Amino acid sequence: MADTIFQVSDLRVDVPDMTRKPLFGAAPRLEILKGVSFDIARGTVLGIVGGSGSGKTTLGRTLVRLVEPSAGRLLFDGQDITHLSDADMRALRPRIQMIFQDPMSSLNPRLTVGRTIAAPLGAGAGDPRVKAALEQVGLPAAFARRYPHELSGGQRQRVGIARAIAMRPDFILADEIVSGLDVSSQAQVLMLLEQLVVELGLTLVFISHDLSVIRRLCSRVIVLRSGEIVEDAATADLFERPQHAYTRELLDAIPIPDPSVRW
Repeated sequence: MADTIFQVSDLRVDVPDMTRKPLFGAAPRLEILKGVSFDIARGTVLGIVGGSGSGKTTLGRTLVRLVEPSAGRLLFDGQDITHLSDADMRALRPRIQMIFQDPMSSLNPRLTVGRTIAAPLGAGAGDPRVKAALEQVGLPAAFARRYPHELSGGQRQRVGIARAIAMRPDFILADEIVSGLDVSSQAQVLMLLEQLVVELGLTLVFISHDLSVIRRLCSRVIVLRSGEIVEDAATADLFERPQHAYTRELLDAIPIPDPSVRW
């Protein structure tokens, strides 16, 4: 069996449902994740796909402990991190990184690219690790002196990737990171991620609503619907032999150039 880096058992997340809060008393709980279980093999790329409100972003953020689980168990590299304190999680942060959907809102407009990448390292913008990270994502070292507003959308997303890989993590969560890019930039970022997974031995979880993107990048796919896993399969099997009606609906929604061609 492949070495497992993440083990997720009966993971549940619920939040107060403020839309149904009574005048007096606590609001009822709204269950976002409903007992999700799966493993992630080290060095693989796992896709998490689902429609709006399926719980895929909540699942991703729970994996990196930006959301506190309500129940269940999270093991990272054999360590139980389900309810780990902020201080203890801080020690693990270099190994668990996240690339955010909107690079403009996740980058400090007052910091240069170099300072943005250097900050998590506790270093200065001239640190050689900053230059190395920029080169790994295909940006010249001179970009370290630029500010986010001076970059294109694709370049800003590369800076977000550089900030994550500069920490030399074992695991990266990428949440809808190409959804705001044009088709050409999407292809370039996906090729870059493929390259980095191999070069750095990364484990990557890639969240998207776009199955065509998932097909290009991921070796395995989890399909979420209303907080539950309805399908978990190798990518080729999922596209060729989808087992669940919801998966077939998602596949049917992918636009294709020739309507006579089927998946």
